[in-house]
Amino acid sequence: MPLPKLLGTMPTTGMPAPRLRYVKQDRSNAALSDLKGGVVVLLSVPSLDTDVCARETRAFNQKAAGLGATVLVVSVDTPFAMKRFCTTEGIENVVPGSDFRFHDMDAWGVRIAEGPMEAATARAVWVIDKEGTIRYHELVPELGNEPDYTAALDAARKLL
Repeated sequence: MPLPKLLGTMPTTGMPAPRLRYVKQDRSNAALSDLKGGVVVLLSVPSLDTDVCARETRAFNQKAAGLGATVLVVSVDTPFAMKRFCTTEGIENVVPGSDFRFHDMDAWGVRIAEGPMEAATARAVWVIDKEGTIRYHELVPELGNEPDYTAALDAARKLL
């Protein structure tokens, strides 16, 4: 499925990371700024309840073991659904964050504007350095495709 129209302007390499608040599995609030001082691999996915998103999250979970960076996956899934997925799949190296309360992913330019996935977020990856600057970015051009894991993880390793 080709990428539908997106809302907003997507931040790219060299830009400061926009504000991102999210809801953790226990329904408490957290923010990307809480992770400042460490390298973050930020994943935007439509829903963990889809095959490709589940595969992507499992792959990053496996590939990020021992990486030394925080891998944060954000979608509009509820914290309950994220917790169920992570528990069932044994996800330990990826932090799930729900955008259902704050909709801060709008500032990241990945909100889908139309079609059957309207209001979900497109598949994208950012690598953010310790100071909060974006150092790598990929917008996956097809919703059914997975990101370039090697490029994203290599970008993170260079910052560690």
